[in-house]
Amino acid sequence: MNRLYLVAACLLGAVASAGPASPVAAQSAAFVPVTQAMQANPDPADWLHISRTYNQHRFSPLNQINKGNVAQLRMAWSRGLPAGVQESTPIVYRGVMYVMAPGASIQALDATNGDLIWEYVRDYPQGVLARAARSKSLGIYEDMIYFGAPDGFLIAIDAQTGKLRWETKVDDGQITAGGLLVADGKVISNRTCQQAKREFCFIAAHDARTGKEAWKFYVTAAPGDPGGDTWGNLAVDQRAAGPWGLPGSYDPVRKVLYWGVANPNPYTRYKRYGSYDAVPVSSPAELYSNSTVALNVETGKLVWYYQELPGDDWDADHNQERVLVRTRVNPDPRFVKWINPAVTAGTEQDVVITVAEGGGMFAVAQGTGQFLWARPFPFDDPNVNMTVVDVKTGRTGVNPEKLFKKDGDTIIGCYHNTRGLWQIAYHPGKNALYVPFHDQCLSMQAVNSNQNGYGNRTGIMRPGSDPQKYMGMARIDVATGEMRVIYSQPQPTNGSALTTAGDLVFFGDLNRRLRALDADTGNVLWETVVGGMIVNSTITYSVNGKQYVMVYTGAGQSVTTGPLGLIGKVMPPAVMGHNAIYVFALP
Repeated sequence: MNRLYLVAACLLGAVASAGPASPVAAQSAAFVPVTQAMQANPDPADWLHISRTYNQHRFSPLNQINKGNVAQLRMAWSRGLPAGVQESTPIVYRGVMYVMAPGASIQALDATNGDLIWEYVRDYPQGVLARAARSKSLGIYEDMIYFGAPDGFLIAIDAQTGKLRWETKVDDGQITAGGLLVADGKVISNRTCQQAKREFCFIAAHDARTGKEAWKFYVTAAPGDPGGDTWGNLAVDQRAAGPWGLPGSYDPVRKVLYWGVANPNPYTRYKRYGSYDAVPVSSPAELYSNSTVALNVETGKLVWYYQELPGDDWDADHNQERVLVRTRVNPDPRFVKWINPAVTAGTEQDVVITVAEGGGMFAVAQGTGQFLWARPFPFDDPNVNMTVVDVKTGRTGVNPEKLFKKDGDTIIGCYHNTRGLWQIAYHPGKNALYVPFHDQCLSMQAVNSNQNGYGNRTGIMRPGSDPQKYMGMARIDVATGEMRVIYSQPQPTNGSALTTAGDLVFFGDLNRRLRALDADTGNVLWETVVGGMIVNSTITYSVNGKQYVMVYTGAGQSVTTGPLGLIGKVMPPAVMGHNAIYVFALP
């Protein structure tokens, strides 16, 4: 068992001296456990999940900061963080911000000023690269904080003191690439898996009180399982596709999780099979890679799946969040390329929305996975790597012209990192999805002698696109599928979107700019410059009636390098290694 120790453990005496107005002192005096009911319907003041709510909306009902006064925002506090990778989003509960600091320690901070309450520092074994840990989120339930550590342990920490409550070994460190979701007393975790190795290609659930494993769902189907015959003759232990990336969503009424799965690996069909046509060009192929899987939260059993991209040949991940929306379904053929003819226009239903890293936007029925509509995202283009081959069934296909037919082939395919591991946001009042995106494609060569199957590989501007509009903010009507680009710029982004009841859209970029846009027009209503590249994060919360907006600065493990190498001289050299928290509020 690893040696654990506590630093700055629970400065409760010092905090208490701040007086009765201190939210930290109030929490310490009588900690209020987080219940499942609170998880399902969080207080608007808190931020309990990576996207605040189970449905992944990233919408806040707070409206103290609005279009009329956002120009007055000022920095409330900032705090430096250690060196290392930063890809996470904090949680905030009753005035305390819980942070995964680079280097894979956990800090509890006073959310009004950034003062340290406690820090959990783990003694990692030699060979574990804690500075490379890229977990996307923490979890909270009852009086515990949950964390996927880079040594492969799922751990629970006392939310008041920072002391270890339990730890469970779940993998060899793959958990650190994913994130956590706590639902119905279970900690749900995802992870990456090694090239051509199925061993850790699973989503797991552990009892939130004890750490005992409840279930495990492998996202690559084995022979004899549903979908097991979609991997051709590939040996079961070589069927690899990771469920890593952004955590899934959860419906507490249906008690169903909705999770995205990434591409199969190695990256090319040629490397996996020795031939490009060993599996079909249309779905199902290599299930459940690049699919949405709906899982029963109690048992981990598959309820349904929908495959967005079968037999991926390009590392075109579909492992982003799944957004749950109740909406009219009225796809307009002027804006939507593929529509199920069985859709009764204007009917209202529960929908799962997916926007993938490799492009493409899909809407399927939440209860059944039935295909409703899809569109290329962000734009239709001859180089798009996917299609819908049967609008009645929703069967999808790869673009055969973009497959690597032989070793050494080079292709230009769209899209690539059009949206990475930053998050999108939904505004229920406008029934609109806000998606920060890059208008970027991929130039890639197949090299079978390499372990991952590729050689020269780089992001490129989409042929014929406007470099001055490389990054855009798409506003998509969820009912009709109509997309408007309400804001664009030549500099790339990696900041998550945030919508608020103040009719604002916040996002940050790699050029150190944090902005608030008018949710209708995209006009920039407020802008500030911070110390480094803004990555993921972007949340809002309230303490003692005062609303705050927060972002992290830092660098991702790989998601920042591609865009920075592509854009040329449209911004000064990026500020690398500047890890910090910035928090803003009205005067």
